[in-house]
Parts: sequence; C-alpha cells; structure tokens
Amino acid sequence: MTDSPIRVFLVDDQQMVRAGFRMLVDSQPDLHVVGEAGDGGEAVERLAVTAADVVLMDVRMPRMDGVEATRRIAAGRDAPRVIVLTTFDLDEYAFAAIRAGASAFLLKDAAPPDLLGAIRSVHAGDAVVAPSTTRRLLEHFAGTLPDPSVSATAEADRTAPSLAGLTDREREVLVLVGRGLSNTEIAEELVVAEATVKTHMSRLLAKTGRRDRVQLVVLAYDARLVIPGS
Repeated sequence: MTDSPIRVFLVDDQQMVRAGFRMLVDSQPDLHVVGEAGDGGEAVERLAVTAADVVLMDVRMPRMDGVEATRRIAAGRDAPRVIVLTTFDLDEYAFAAIRAGASAFLLKDAAPPDLLGAIRSVHAGDAVVAPSTTRRLLEHFAGTLPDPSVSATAEADRTAPSLAGLTDREREVLVLVGRGLSNTEIAEELVVAEATVKTHMSRLLAKTGRRDRVQLVVLAYDARLVIPGS
C-alpha cells in the first residue's frame, strides 16, 4: 500500500504561472495539486475548506499579498506548511513571510527539481533554507526588527511563554540555531553527539510550539537571544 500523495495548493495571480506549476507538480506520482487561488484572500478562503499539506505562495499579489495570507494560514489549526516564492534571495517580502510563519522561501526561477525537492522536504519537516541563510535574511533587514533600546522588554514578554519551559541546555541550543549553526556544528560546539542535538531540537520544537528550524531562528531573534549584528 502506497502513501497518499502530498497535497499541494497553488497561489499566484498569474494563471499561466499556476498552470505551469500544476503541470509540473501533477507530473509526480507522490504529489497532487488539490486547489489554487489567484490572490491571498482567495487562498485563505479556499484553504479553509480544502485540505492541503504544502502551499506554494507568491508574495506579490493584489487584494491580499502572500505575507498576510501566510500569517492567516499559519495561524490556523493543522495549518499546511507554506513555501513563499520570491524574485531574489534578499527580499523584504521573503523576510516578512518568514516572520509571518512560512517554512521556506524559494526563488521563482528555481529549477523544477529544486521546487519539487522543496515541497517534499518541507512536507517531511526538513529544512529547505539553511539556518545561516535565514540569519542572513534577518541580519539584512535588521532595521525592521524591534529596537532593543525601546522594545526589548515587550518582545521578551511576548516570547517568554515559548521559553519558559526550556532547560539551560535547550536554551543554549536555541542560541546556536539562531546563529545559523547546523546540527553537526552545534554538536561540535557543545561536544556532544549529533543524535543528542537532534533530541534537543525535537524538544525545542515541541516546547516552543514552532513548526520548524526556520521559525526557531526567528524566535531566537525575537527573544533577543541573538542580537542583529552580533
């Protein structure tokens, strides 16, 4: 008995682009397009009644852009994972979408194997974007992050519930994730086995309510565990 195909939902304001994505995705035996929308508002409405695993989300659209749509979709129960499609890697929309809850971002001109691989990786819970790339994105747009002299307390209050149950070692691992280190690099830094790091990662995700490594990087910045420019 084979596993059910990964359910993919397409969001782009250009019908020809959606048609191309549909043709590509449906050509794979383990993937299936379950719906599509021409803007973020329509996506939110349709995903309320359409079960999907992964959403391919354009960020620049009329009516409701992909950032706001991602925020609303990610806030839902059993929400699908979102991959936002951008025109270049250091993109303010990609930055905003990651902070809104997207699991990954990908260039719109990515090669078909890269796009298909990203869908499978995100569905499996694996990282598509390296933590170091996420950090580079956050650093690049650090000016839009809260000013530590003004709102550090407010940010700490907002993120405190996510950090309350962490052990000292889990907090240490979170800092290293925020700095963009891989599991292997964290293991070397802490002089532990990589399997131990993976256990800490699983517990961090469970305790903080974050869905993936990318969102742990965002949490580390929001909680001021990692300071832009440090």
